[in-house]
Amino acid sequence: MIRNLALLISVCLIISIGCTNKNESSEKIRPVVDTIGFAKYDWQMDSIIIRMDAINWQNKDILRVAITPHDDYAYVGDLYPIVLSGIKAKTVIFFGVAHKAKNFNLENKLVFDSFDKWAAPYGNVPVSKIRDQILSALPDSLYLVHDEMHSVEHSLEALIPFLQYPNRELEIIPILVPYMSFEKMNQIAEPFAKILKDIMDTQNLEWGKDIAIVISTDAVHYGDEDWGGKNYAPYGTDSIGLINARNHEMEIINTCLVDEINPEKIKQFINYTVQETDYKEYKWTWCGRYSVPFGLLTAYNLDKQVNGSGLAGTFIGYSNSIDHPSLRVDDLGLGITAPATSHHWVGYAAVGYK
Repeated sequence: MIRNLALLISVCLIISIGCTNKNESSEKIRPVVDTIGFAKYDWQMDSIIIRMDAINWQNKDILRVAITPHDDYAYVGDLYPIVLSGIKAKTVIFFGVAHKAKNFNLENKLVFDSFDKWAAPYGNVPVSKIRDQILSALPDSLYLVHDEMHSVEHSLEALIPFLQYPNRELEIIPILVPYMSFEKMNQIAEPFAKILKDIMDTQNLEWGKDIAIVISTDAVHYGDEDWGGKNYAPYGTDSIGLINARNHEMEIINTCLVDEINPEKIKQFINYTVQETDYKEYKWTWCGRYSVPFGLLTAYNLDKQVNGSGLAGTFIGYSNSIDHPSLRVDDLGLGITAPATSHHWVGYAAVGYK
């Protein structure tokens, strides 16, 4: 009798384990794409956190929205934890760059994924069920689901480890913003914010505490070398040119992204970064020329929906890939994905919204 009972228990355990493994294997996991610039393993991230002194860079503010870079950890350095430590929410809505949107003819629609989880150093990060609730309410004409685009894009995976390190319960809603006119941004942002507000009300979620928005962008891509044959150095590449380029960057940030945010300032950001006659062409090379304005328009509309006191940005920091020593990562199996010289550099802006 005892032997039969033991055998029955063993069979049940085997069946249970088999079902668990089957469920895990049936999940769609989005792998880490850039394993050179970003951490894939927990031991890599542990070392990076220590080297960035991230523990001492904790942002005590609870941010509702953050604008953050997404370049190599070696280049961006401690600006990552300085801004992202202000995101305390369990659920994070990402608005990222679709660098290769042209390859897939993507424009004027938000790009969602259908993955169940995203691979990350401290375990796979679940995609929030709120994503599917948004999709069920958002008109089909305003979005599409494109896993291939998400699978080749790096602008969101860079951020996850810094959010996951202090918050192992993190859930994400990854959204990419491809080529998009300002008119289309307005057309999508308002209903998106209304849908999100309804979900927050139904689930009793507080903006900032329970759910937050993170906007991914690198600032200017500057120089006259290694930019696909293009010259992105309107001020030149000597020391005076670099000073003028940085001043131009700060003008954009101070004019458009800090203090009170409204549609006029958001439109001004677009005027700085894209050509008036063709919104697909750069005027000033911020890769987030669509993610930033769309994310801020969504946040602006959401603030109105929740009867907020207005959305105001606080400057957190600015740097570039050549104005400070790079973080050592080569001994961690990581590296850099592009050169950093006066002829080829990238800017990094961080702004927080409480």
